[in-house]
Amino acid sequence: MDANQLQQQSVFDLTSLDKLRQDALKQPKGSDGERAALRQAAQQFESIFTQMLLKSMRKANEAFEDEDNPFNASSVKYFQDMHDQQLSSELSKNGSLGLADLIVQQLSPEQNNYMPANVLRSDFKPGSINKTKTLSETQDVVATKQNKSAPEFGNSKDFINGVWEFAKQAAEKIGVHPGVMVAQAALETGWGKHIIKTSQGESSNNLFNIKAHRDWQGDSTSKTTLEYEQGVAVKRKEPFRVYDSLQQSFDDFVSFLKSNPRYQQALEVAHKPAEFIDAISEAGYATDPNYANKVKSVLAQPELKALVGDLLGLGD
Repeated sequence: MDANQLQQQSVFDLTSLDKLRQDALKQPKGSDGERAALRQAAQQFESIFTQMLLKSMRKANEAFEDEDNPFNASSVKYFQDMHDQQLSSELSKNGSLGLADLIVQQLSPEQNNYMPANVLRSDFKPGSINKTKTLSETQDVVATKQNKSAPEFGNSKDFINGVWEFAKQAAEKIGVHPGVMVAQAALETGWGKHIIKTSQGESSNNLFNIKAHRDWQGDSTSKTTLEYEQGVAVKRKEPFRVYDSLQQSFDDFVSFLKSNPRYQQALEVAHKPAEFIDAISEAGYATDPNYANKVKSVLAQPELKALVGDLLGLGD
């Protein structure tokens, strides 16, 4: 078979792609034939796109190739191109990239019943084939991942404004004043400037520095921290919880307190800020013996006091 015949049978022939498009238009709306034609056209488009990617990568590597290398012969490159074409075709058929799936989902009249094979593959579990997601929900998943980039707080006011609504929602669940939660988060993270990061450099969104012990099922990251043992400060590497968002951090803080019996007494006095702070400190929330006083000091800062008033009854 000569090169012209190979080219005519190429799955990347744009003329063939246009023929598929025309065939799809001839099919009755919503019919199996229309869906099959749409799927085939989408797969061929993905094949073309994948081939372009492979070709661009090989082109970029040419600058590093040795001209005397026998693998640079035109015949080798010819069969290399054939291999790339076949590889692109197989990747498309297997749904490895998921591009064809998204095209079908966008153009299909049954959008709400279609799950992209690759984009949502991490969410798939055996027996959950009916638990599909729309494209907008897929975009929400991507947005959630992007939220792991470190939040930026220029100053204490930015921090307060950035977390206040989350604190308010979480505080209502246990009856504590949201200002107390904000003060704790500010102390733990230096007003949001020192939130623990993951090994990939993403924000852990862990505002309360809650550690990831055996009962934690989510992601975690390790960090060297200062702990107090019998009143003596020592450095230890500890695992910490990683959240998808700052709101999740507040919600988990509430769950952490409610699920640990040792904080029951603190929850009973949650409506009294000073007593609540003393109680969680005495229950061992932090190893720092001055933890309660430090939280109260933050709570009395002008930025917070102007917003929440004198919660500690200390006066001016």
